[in-house]
Amino acid sequence: MRLKGKTAIVTGAGSGFGAGIATRFLAEGAQVMLADINEEAAAALAAAQGGLAHRCDVSDGAQVAAMVQKATEAFGHVDILVNNAGVTHLPAPMEEVSEDDFDRVFAVNCKSVYLTARALVPQMKARGQGTILNIASTAGVSPRPRLNWYNASKGWMITATRAMAVELAPAGIRVNALNPVAGETPLLKSFLGEDTPEMRARFLSTIPLGRFSTPEDLANAALYLCSDEASMVTGVCMEVDGGRCI
Repeated sequence: MRLKGKTAIVTGAGSGFGAGIATRFLAEGAQVMLADINEEAAAALAAAQGGLAHRCDVSDGAQVAAMVQKATEAFGHVDILVNNAGVTHLPAPMEEVSEDDFDRVFAVNCKSVYLTARALVPQMKARGQGTILNIASTAGVSPRPRLNWYNASKGWMITATRAMAVELAPAGIRVNALNPVAGETPLLKSFLGEDTPEMRARFLSTIPLGRFSTPEDLANAALYLCSDEASMVTGVCMEVDGGRCI
């Protein structure tokens, strides 16, 4: 019960890493809003594990504000925000990625961090405490060819995490990030281009520990960074990557 008495919003909580993080937070005693653009997936997880399901497009400012308001009304305040929702474009030469795909990647992966901060940081400042965790990627540390604009969006998130951490520390707010390697999530096929045994083997050959990351791996790391055990940790962008970035 390492999060007993805590409240949290996890975006992209309907599947993948977000579902793993939300499930672990609930098991550790937190009240959790499971926010996802796929309302059915969030509702199914809430029915199975608990929590409050809420539909939200994190690239839309009005919807993000409504999400924070609903969580505040339900929980009284929000202690923890996990910015997990993310998208990618299909592998392609950088100049061939469509403008629509570029805009979508930066709206969901980058603009959402600004929108959630705008909606929630004032509340955290008023309380003199809070924790924000951004789910970035090894792609922002060690970029892979043909995923150029996704790489760039995750590099932006890493820099934003550090900038947020140094600005918000005097207000008692900690900001960290996790950099997972590709995992068994709905985005895996998009990263690989085609999900075949050969493509999986080629990708796994770049990970020293020899396996993909799992939602449980990310949940364990997120639990530590969002718990009081990490009260002296801020501005850290932790690789959960089986050694890929070494």
